[in-house]
Amino acid sequence: MANDNGSGRASRRGRGAVTVSEVAARAGVSPMTVSRVINGGKNVRSATREVVETAITDLGFSPNLAARRLAAGENRRVGLLYSNPSAAYLSEFLVGSLDEARRSDVQLIVEKCDVGSEVAAARHLLESRIDGLILPPPLCNSRELVDLVRKERIPAVAVASGRPIEGISSVNIDDFDAARAMTDYILSLGHRRIGFIEGSPDQAASGRRREGYIAALAGAGIDEDPMLIAPGLFTYRSGLVAAERLLDLAEPPTAIFASNDDMAAATVAAAHRRAIDVPRQLTVCGFDDTALATTIWPELTTIRQPIADMSCAALRMLMADIESRNGGEPLEQREIVDFTLIPRETTAPLQ
Repeated sequence: MANDNGSGRASRRGRGAVTVSEVAARAGVSPMTVSRVINGGKNVRSATREVVETAITDLGFSPNLAARRLAAGENRRVGLLYSNPSAAYLSEFLVGSLDEARRSDVQLIVEKCDVGSEVAAARHLLESRIDGLILPPPLCNSRELVDLVRKERIPAVAVASGRPIEGISSVNIDDFDAARAMTDYILSLGHRRIGFIEGSPDQAASGRRREGYIAALAGAGIDEDPMLIAPGLFTYRSGLVAAERLLDLAEPPTAIFASNDDMAAATVAAAHRRAIDVPRQLTVCGFDDTALATTIWPELTTIRQPIADMSCAALRMLMADIESRNGGEPLEQREIVDFTLIPRETTAPLQ
């Protein structure tokens, strides 16, 4: 039969990570005293230190690295993993992150990773003693990476994850509502045969945008047509392939809604190749409102996702979580930011 202490540890691990407050309650001291013991403070009596260390052992407590470093007054260091196929999206994301890091006096450690290497890249960041981690898409949807973050109990914020992730803070727009709003707008122009280019299947936001598109069609009494939905990967090249497929249909769409600006820009290029006038003969819409939306011709109608603002918010949320854990308690936060539909030159009423 297991002893009481062992049973307590097993039971507690089943309920979640032990906090400083729980150690303090077990030892009969204040959380500040526990923090002093963890960080090797000298102003703690030997008897008190022994009681706290016993409580730490009994409960199976593992002090958070970030909390120890903050308590010691060291500079805060935040890791940012990226593996996004859209250079335009990444550029906006980095601008927001770097601006907020400068304002917050935080050192931002940026690490690139390839598909399948995100866990190794994250471990490399952890070994460099970061205090927290920002996870932009598509990494925020990596099950292996999320499992690692939870196991190591590292503060993290997922950006544009599409759906909430238990145990990790997040900042998103409502991808479903945004895609539905754009599709409703295209419908208001008289279009009924609307093509849709999906985003990468490894991102939850892609599915939410497709769902919003389908919901808007259903609201207008239009059945979903699988032939009008083309797969994409959020890359310009995949947008070209998808647009060509849609335009090759015996009855091509009169409008195409792409799940990001890169693929929408590719759709405009595919139309130009075929001497199809945009928007007189083909309406095209995108998503994100990156710099690309206003550098192509004609300028792109799109959904403005405030990417830079979202990355700023993510860093602020992450620092709040790190500070909270310094007192022993994680801080799980959720923020939904507003999107804006931006009509420009690639949309027109059905002729």
